[in-house]
Amino acid sequence: MAKLPRIDIIDTIGRKYQVENIENGEFSYQQVIERHIVGHYKLDIRFYNESQKVAVLVETKDKKFKQSDVEQLFDYVKLEQELSSVTKIIAILAGTHDGSLRVWKILNDENEELSDAKLKSFEEYSSYFIKRNVNDKTRVLENTAALNRILHDNGIQEGLRSQFVGTCLLALKEGLVYKRLSTPQILAGIKVALGNLLQDSVDKANKISILDTKVLQDKNVLNIESENFSKLLDFIKEKILPYINEASTEGHDILSYFFTTFNKYVQKGDKNQAFTPNHIAHFMCKVGHITRNTVVLDPTCGSGTFLVQAMSQALAKCETDTERRHVKEKQIYGIEVDEKVYGLATTNMLIHGDGNSNIYWGSCFDEKDTGDKKDIWKLIKDSQNKDKRKGKEEDVKFDLVLMNPPYNASKTQVDKSYAMTWGKSSTDPSKGLHFVEHVANVVKTGRLITLLPMQAAIGDKGIIAQIKRSLLEKHTLDAVFSFPTEMFYPGASAVACCMVFDLGKPHKDTDRDTFFGYYRNDGFEKRKGVGRVDIKDRWEKIEEQWLSLYEHRSTQAGLCVTHKVSYQNEWCAEAYMKTDFSTLCDEDFINNMKDYAAFVVLNERKK
Repeated sequence: MAKLPRIDIIDTIGRKYQVENIENGEFSYQQVIERHIVGHYKLDIRFYNESQKVAVLVETKDKKFKQSDVEQLFDYVKLEQELSSVTKIIAILAGTHDGSLRVWKILNDENEELSDAKLKSFEEYSSYFIKRNVNDKTRVLENTAALNRILHDNGIQEGLRSQFVGTCLLALKEGLVYKRLSTPQILAGIKVALGNLLQDSVDKANKISILDTKVLQDKNVLNIESENFSKLLDFIKEKILPYINEASTEGHDILSYFFTTFNKYVQKGDKNQAFTPNHIAHFMCKVGHITRNTVVLDPTCGSGTFLVQAMSQALAKCETDTERRHVKEKQIYGIEVDEKVYGLATTNMLIHGDGNSNIYWGSCFDEKDTGDKKDIWKLIKDSQNKDKRKGKEEDVKFDLVLMNPPYNASKTQVDKSYAMTWGKSSTDPSKGLHFVEHVANVVKTGRLITLLPMQAAIGDKGIIAQIKRSLLEKHTLDAVFSFPTEMFYPGASAVACCMVFDLGKPHKDTDRDTFFGYYRNDGFEKRKGVGRVDIKDRWEKIEEQWLSLYEHRSTQAGLCVTHKVSYQNEWCAEAYMKTDFSTLCDEDFINNMKDYAAFVVLNERKK
């Protein structure tokens, strides 16, 4: 087994958490405990976080562990508990000669030996103390509803709530002190915390400016009474923060789920808002075959749901802190044109531990510097090439593009030459397909997975047909999934599908048929006030089935089929799939009537 030097232990767990009070970096409990201590009191390495009340105690040995070593370690545990009865403790015996580990989790008077084979970061050890019920999604929804009422009572407007809560979460994670402070003092503390978090971030000054002017200096925020502000932060700290666990894949899922749900609350009056459901984003990332080396782009990233999921899945494949750091700093990119949503995406990524968030404010159509607008693709290219020598620079490179473009974009949201082809239409007649074509042609290689309304898939005339033809001339349509008809409830009413393209490979040159999945039933059910919820915990098995059918390119009546298509065909399972009549029931009839009704409404022409 490999050796485990002391310096590697400190770097892996986290040097910023190390506490030393005697020479050689050791910690002496005798220095901080007034009574005279007999026996062991000089611990090799101690790590501590005051805001989390978590301590990691490490005793190193250069020989095989003995029972007396365990007893020595637990002497230190008792001394740590004497310092504070509320401290949560991770106690570690580390073999410097062979890298062996014994790890215990201690909370109150209970201890549990863990089966950890590799040393972890302080954040990962802290996550061990997250309560067992942190992944209770129903509780998240209930707490979100309660928080929404508190924000309303404190005069925080709907459009600001997500960003305000996210900003507070960030500051609380950083140990914000707010008790018995005035509102201006609390806001000053939040701003300092944001500055520290964004220290190495892309466009730091602009991000801080947006969060400050749009959130912290909002008149309604400034008018929150100090006592009420403190109570509000108490609620967020006790009812929301415990559900955030950036070291866990499930923790990422929970926070993304929270943001999506909260956005649905605050945007429920805007039926054009098509926020990607968390579980759908998870499925699309799985289709993208994300590894620890995958470089991901979302060119219309919104609040960052795809980026959070992609980062989570990439981090789950990493084995070292170096790999995890590379994912966060070099492999996750987003573009967002809306200033407020850009701030929300930045906050969301930071909450998930991305301290160098590569989120860019601008449009994916910004391809040259004009006035205040910057060439977005050049900015990303410079970022990707900043550590390379001259002459070694490359064009922007992404392995995977994930996107949910605007379905009803205005003429100001697309490039001017394309907008001139619309005629009398005031919104994008391609229903977002133009965004996909543009990004596909810029990125050129890799895989692109996008959510689009069904009109873009079944259209066979006009601009939609032209763009479909253009796409297939350069790229391959690998798959199309028909998703639940009320997937965005209670937000947008669009019936969505997911298209999967392999970029840089003309469709006519492929030797396989396109896979079509009729993935309408995801197991989620509507609940008034909270949206669609997986009440019966069916999604995990359904997702597993969907992925298996796709990976094996199976044909199954009522679920999926493969078929050769061109730009003139409908790109949906319904056009080619056989019906499994043996499974039909009243619910199927009702759902199909709903599908038809939605189709009629969405395609109704003005007379």
